[in-house]
Amino acid sequence: MATRREVIAGAAAGAAAMATGTTGAARAAPATTGLLDAHDALGLADLVRRRKVSPAELIDAAIGRAEALNPRYNFMAQVLYDRARKAVSAGLPDGPFRGVPWLIKDLNTHIAGELSEGGSRFYKGNRAAVSSELVRRIEAAGFVIFGKTTTPEFGLTPTTENKLNGDTRNPWNPAHTTGGSSGGAAAAVAAGVLPAAHATDGGGSIRIPAACCGLFGLKPSRGRVPMGPGRTEGWGGLSAHHAVTRSVRDSAAILDATCGVEPGSRYGAPGPEGSFLAQVGKAPGALRIALMVTPFTGSPVDPAVAEATRAAARLCESLGHHVEEAAPTFDMAALGFASFAIIGASVAADVTDRAKATGLDPAQLLEPITQGFVEYGKRFTAMDYARANNTFQQAATTMAGFLTRYDVILCPTLAAPPLPLGRVNLTPDCDFETWGRRAAGFAPYTQIANFTGQPAMSLPLAMSPDGLPIGIQFLGRYGEEALLFRLAGQIERAAPWAGRRAPIA
Repeated sequence: MATRREVIAGAAAGAAAMATGTTGAARAAPATTGLLDAHDALGLADLVRRRKVSPAELIDAAIGRAEALNPRYNFMAQVLYDRARKAVSAGLPDGPFRGVPWLIKDLNTHIAGELSEGGSRFYKGNRAAVSSELVRRIEAAGFVIFGKTTTPEFGLTPTTENKLNGDTRNPWNPAHTTGGSSGGAAAAVAAGVLPAAHATDGGGSIRIPAACCGLFGLKPSRGRVPMGPGRTEGWGGLSAHHAVTRSVRDSAAILDATCGVEPGSRYGAPGPEGSFLAQVGKAPGALRIALMVTPFTGSPVDPAVAEATRAAARLCESLGHHVEEAAPTFDMAALGFASFAIIGASVAADVTDRAKATGLDPAQLLEPITQGFVEYGKRFTAMDYARANNTFQQAATTMAGFLTRYDVILCPTLAAPPLPLGRVNLTPDCDFETWGRRAAGFAPYTQIANFTGQPAMSLPLAMSPDGLPIGIQFLGRYGEEALLFRLAGQIERAAPWAGRRAPIA
């Protein structure tokens, strides 16, 4: 067992190695060095509890690693180092994650008095009046927030590029995307800055970056995690908050610490019997798994992704599950129209209200894709919004019926490994229609869980021939994250990914 001196020495050695040199590449050290990369969040909390390391030493190590690696990967939107150190000095709550460093995504998650810019020049300098309920729960669990992570403008794209912060780069290959919109969170975790970080998901924005960066990412059921105060839902219920993590057990324990109906919420997912963490070690039983390789849209799938998905199906069969090819049927044209109606109208309303309040000209400050959503949103009527909501409810009924015959759906998380950054793929500078086609082709599997409110998770089960992560998605019944955690725990034990790290060099 490591002594306190040895534990701290390991962290210091990692930070010192990263701090040498003059360029971002030279400063970076192997991600396997250092305390923060050797333990998951529960493991770090256990070290604090056993007095092997102090919260002050952990936060200093995290800040040192962030400072060393952010110039290369660009995952920090704001730094809150002084706030973090003051919180530690004042004394932390005795929660399950006491002393563990944490990063908040800079999108609709607020800390009173701190910047809340949403990756947008249109919100540059905006400061939150109140803290989000989720922030209060995170801090009550003992986490120490030391910064906020990057996101594309308003979280609208599956790549984390914006004109306020610049491009966020993938630790597995800095020329490639981290995915979006929680790309900053995923890059920080994949780079070994911390073992878990806050993320949000309105169309795949937890699962897409998890897949791109080789992490575990679970989108909870609609209403599981608080989003208020002020607004207790985002994009008409499409959006959910949780985390990207390296371990399944961290995801479950974080959900235990944050879940539950908040005051004023119009809905809340049913709770499990016992904790989510307790589910991770339980056997899931013999599950009926529907294998879906071809997307609902019928768009092309990279051969490596298709093979990785079938390999995951074979793994599930070897674990005693019954797998057969099957998929529910949806009117994808109607769902696509509904998503633009809900998201476009929501974005247009927010932009219009801020323009009136500040006098800022959105046409001069918004990025082309965001401006496209605003223009579409202005065209929709209240009846369009109502019809869109009805379309989502019909899809949820269809999904619920399908999942009476199957326990989960197994499919790719993305249709391809992480794409290169730049104009040829998902750059925010391309026109709206071109971007829409490219984004839909890259991420055709994830949005259905947002439309229907289901929980879904991405597992880092494969690597492409080019050494980039491939995520495999499992979608479960509404309110049944417990089953997904049991399955994920079983798969993690059978095909562990803990030792797989991005080649920080």
